[in-house]
Amino acid sequence: MADTQQVDEGTDAKQAARAGRKAAKLAKEINAFAKTHGGAEAHVAYIGQGGTRIVLVGEDDAWGDLVAPTYAVAEQAVEKAGVTVHEAFDGEFAAKVKTGPYEWTRMAGIQVGGPSNG
Repeated sequence: MADTQQVDEGTDAKQAARAGRKAAKLAKEINAFAKTHGGAEAHVAYIGQGGTRIVLVGEDDAWGDLVAPTYAVAEQAVEKAGVTVHEAFDGEFAAKVKTGPYEWTRMAGIQVGGPSNG
């Protein structure tokens, strides 16, 4: 029984280390976005088995997103980056997001009969 427990603990430690490295990499990307756009705020949203989305909104109204493998990794990343995290993507925070022709074309292209993305 002790052998099994030791293997489990080793696997857990490796997974925790991997998650920590991923969170650090995401935090670095968040900081780069914030530096480019005069600061940033974030919203963290679980998207299912695909992971967790971190939506970033810059002070210049630019936006982008990153995907973390788990909600815990996403939370760790935004905490390491030191950005303000909003509980909901609504109100003044959502109003900061400015979409351009590219986004509208992509959204319309998803619909049957919408313009192509090419």
